[in-house]
Amino acid sequence: MLNNQQTVDIRDFYDEVPFEGDILESIKQTFKQQGNTLVSLAAEFNRAQYKLALSLMIQCKGHVIICGMGKSGHVGRKISATLASTGTPSFFVHPAEAFHGDLGMITPDDVVVLISNSGETDEVLKLIPSLKNFSNRIIAITGGAQSTLAKNADAVLEIRMNGESCPNNLAPTTSTTLTMAIGDALASALMNKRHFMPNDFAKFHPGGSLGRRLLTRLKDIMSTKLTTVAPDLALKEVIVDMTKDQHGIALVMNKSSLVGVITDGDLRRAMLRQDFDLNTFKAKDIMSLSPVTATHNAMLNDAEELMREHQIKQLLVVNDKNTPIGIIDFFH
Repeated sequence: MLNNQQTVDIRDFYDEVPFEGDILESIKQTFKQQGNTLVSLAAEFNRAQYKLALSLMIQCKGHVIICGMGKSGHVGRKISATLASTGTPSFFVHPAEAFHGDLGMITPDDVVVLISNSGETDEVLKLIPSLKNFSNRIIAITGGAQSTLAKNADAVLEIRMNGESCPNNLAPTTSTTLTMAIGDALASALMNKRHFMPNDFAKFHPGGSLGRRLLTRLKDIMSTKLTTVAPDLALKEVIVDMTKDQHGIALVMNKSSLVGVITDGDLRRAMLRQDFDLNTFKAKDIMSLSPVTATHNAMLNDAEELMREHQIKQLLVVNDKNTPIGIIDFFH
């Protein structure tokens, strides 16, 4: 364990690791090989099969269920999660567990996506008789166009590649990248078909920052502590009131009507004026007219856009009668 007096420079480890050849070149080749394979897939994918697969998924009245073993299973979980978060109800079923009872999770209304690079994975193939007995439609994602899985599927999405980027052509590397890309392509196409918009995305991500911005209304988060001053109030007193205000802004009100605002920026600009006189100036002499406002029912995301457009850090919130009832602070 290092004590507080010791420091480590990562470069100290460079000479201690025995590299044979240029390992960074190996990394580069992996990126290129997988990238080129994706480019080839984009140029050669079977449009008819993808259209059929998408039609089955769009018409599905139940869930799109993903199954796969090993690395295909790990990728399948991600594909299912992406589908579920973008408007296509989906969940993952482990094929081995399905064969021992979890088949009860599958209904005749579900479409099942079976993933196997070889198309001969035993645990996956064992499910086919039961799925056909349930009348489920089957979509295969496989590298084996003539495999058992492909022959028993309603739609076949082929994993086309010359080999894995693994030095031994054994570990699932390029094949899992392609499978992931196929899943993302399906999800994106379904989003386009269903006109899945950011507001829809936010409904499935209420805990994230995007969900918060798109689903939160200003009335739910605004501060109601407002500093109000009369137009004829002496500027000295306005400054005292603004100093006490946590937002650093004063609302200039004529009875119940908002006539202007005074911010720190207004004060600085006033002090640069040649005719500035702290002893004689009043609130109305330096206030900004027609301040930017938003209604209390406006969404947080829309308010942020409005503030970026006007380059302001505070936004006044008004009610249906255009009376100020709160303020929003944003820190960029």
